[in-house]
Parts: sequence; C-alpha cells; structure tokens
Amino acid sequence: MKELSVFIDESGDFGEYDDQAPYYIITMVFHDQSLPITNAVQKLNQELSYLNLNNLCIHTGPIVRREEIYEFMSITERRRIFNKLVAFFRQVDIRYKCISIEKKHADDVIQATSQLSRKMSQFIRDNLEYFLSCDAVKIYYDNGQIEVSRILASVFSALIPNSQFRKVLPKDYKLFQVADLICSMELIRLKMDNHQYSHSEELFFGKQYELKRNYLRIIQKKEWR
Repeated sequence: MKELSVFIDESGDFGEYDDQAPYYIITMVFHDQSLPITNAVQKLNQELSYLNLNNLCIHTGPIVRREEIYEFMSITERRRIFNKLVAFFRQVDIRYKCISIEKKHADDVIQATSQLSRKMSQFIRDNLEYFLSCDAVKIYYDNGQIEVSRILASVFSALIPNSQFRKVLPKDYKLFQVADLICSMELIRLKMDNHQYSHSEELFFGKQYELKRNYLRIIQKKEWR
C-alpha cells in the first residue's frame, strides 16, 4: 500500500496588508511512508536530549528572533538547535512545495484564499498522476488558521478522492517542524529578494551570501519542481 503524508504549515495572516508582513505562504512537505525516517528522528531526539531539551518542538521563527523559550539562549545555543533540525532535514527523504502570494495583490480574505487555492490546485493537477497512484494521501495540519483548513479541504478533496485529513500537534511530528523550517526560510528568501532582510536575520545567518550558501541552497535541493 502506497501512502503519502503531506505536512502543512503556513506563514502570515489574512488580515489587512502590512508592509512588515507582506506575504502569505503555505508549505507542503511530502513523505512517502515506504521511506523510513525513524533512525533520523531518534538521532535528532537524542542530540536534543544531550542539550537538556527533551521533547522540544523546534520552532524556527522564534529561534531566529530570540523569542519564546529561546529568549534567554545565546546565539550559539540557538544556532546549535537550528543546525540540528537542518541536519535532520538533509537526512530524510522528502520533497516540499511552497506557494505564496503578496497580500497587496489581494483586496480581502476571499481574494487571498482564492489565489492560494488556484496555485495549490495547479500544482496538484500538474502532478495528478503521482497523487492518484497513492492508495492514501494523508494531510496533516494543526488547524492553525481556518482559511487554510478550508483551502486544504476544498482542493485536496476535489482533486484527490483518497485524501484524508489529520489534525496534529506540531510537537508530535518532526516533519511538521520541518514544514515550519521551510516556511520560515521561504519567508526570509522572499524578504531578501525584496531588500527586506532584517537585522535579526543578519545577526543569526550572517550576510545574504552566507545565508544562501549555508542554508537556502541546501533546502532548495528538495523543492518539488
């Protein structure tokens, strides 16, 4: 039985346009369940336990911005955690796809969801033969934003009859944390391309060429093109 898992994360909100948060991104991480990741998960958990961070749910944005539980960690500690998640990403056999819009091109939430739905639908149609070859396509999302839940339900249910939906807690799935990583890095890439690379991002990643060399190129190798 061929089973495909799809882990979903998003960046942004459907409120009014704000030049400090101009994008909305949905990331889909695809994992063929016949390709085991158990050893990689165990290794990541073990390495986090060495840092006294058992059961840590790695959240990339707060690591970079020094927020939430990372507020009192040094930049060295935060980079160490981040790099362990990137190493895990490199080990596992996955692909991903990001779709995004600039909110200034959508007048309201209806237009924004419509644009995202069209982009997601087009991607699935372009690869429909593969999706239909799967006996089950399971979509994992934390139901963080009702608009995203509606997009997923309408697009996947309409195009993939064997799609199934699972509500998840991010802490329970390392691939959900990978989706968060990719979503955060895609946001930084978009900001960088539009000359919005922030001071906190430069402190964490270094100059833009260092970010591209050390992280973005590595991540983009697994993009579903």
